Amino acid sequence: MTLPEEGSANGKAVEIFFVDGNPEGMRTASVFNWTGKVLIAPRTQIDRVLKRPEAQFAGVYILFGDNDGAPCVYVGQSTDIDMRIRQHVNSKGWWETAVLVTSSVNKLNKAHVMYLEARLVEIVDTVGSVAREKGNTPKRPELSEAEINNMEVFLEYTLLVLPAMGIDYFIQRTRPLAKELDGSADNSNIQRFELLTPKNKISANARLENGEFIVEAGSRARSNWTSRQSDHTYARLHAFLMEKGKLEKRDDPDSLTGKPQIHVFKEDYVFQSPSAAAAVVNGRPANGRTEWKIRGQDTTYEQWERDQLDSLQI
Repeated sequence: MTLPEEGSANGKAVEIFFVDGNPEGMRTASVFNWTGKVLIAPRTQIDRVLKRPEAQFAGVYILFGDNDGAPCVYVGQSTDIDMRIRQHVNSKGWWETAVLVTSSVNKLNKAHVMYLEARLVEIVDTVGSVAREKGNTPKRPELSEAEINNMEVFLEYTLLVLPAMGIDYFIQRTRPLAKELDGSADNSNIQRFELLTPKNKISANARLENGEFIVEAGSRARSNWTSRQSDHTYARLHAFLMEKGKLEKRDDPDSLTGKPQIHVFKEDYVFQSPSAAAAVVNGRPANGRTEWKIRGQDTTYEQWERDQLDSLQI
């Protein structure tokens, strides 16, 4: 999700309310002029959640936690969330956090919540950043064209609110392949970088576009995590990209044996920072601000960023 430009009519304000004044406890979120409401709470507070009006409404719910040592998610729906959550307390021991998505005026019906459930399952499966507990894959119910439009708008707001509450499993980080820059395109919001480590056969290209740091398809990355910090956040990210096939094993054209010895980004992929991108590319913790350089130059990302800020001074 990209930030709107200054003065854009697309800007949204998410209001998050800490019910207990505790940022890790129960909290609700809403957006002005949206009838939806999102509630998130740890399992330790589920008894209090089920006493709230939202738990008696129709809606979708999302359960998060670690299942067999790996992050897992379950998406469900009900016209009575209270009843379904009570069942899951008894039948599912792995989840630690519950999210309820309802309408503040309880105007969602059974078909609406079935549609939202199906769409959220489609998205989490497409993104592939977390395992979904095995079960049936729900199908979209038949809705009128107007109802589908209304539910897609409702879903758009839901996907705006969830990341604001720290839930990023529904964020699509892959991007369509970038078109080559030419004189006919407006490239004023794009800056291109590269990271080269010839001895390790690393050659990666990236672009900063609309606030997103995107490593481009075809970029070469280290095949294994070489640092002793095997539990590092970026080590887990490197392993995830390998497991999901985002980093694809390819034949090394420079190899005399012709054996697959390199890994290549299969798609354009959005990283949260230049350092996250550099760490995955290098297979070790890295300061991306100094390792990424403007393509074809010796200017680091850090120097380029400083120049950008200096140019804004009056």
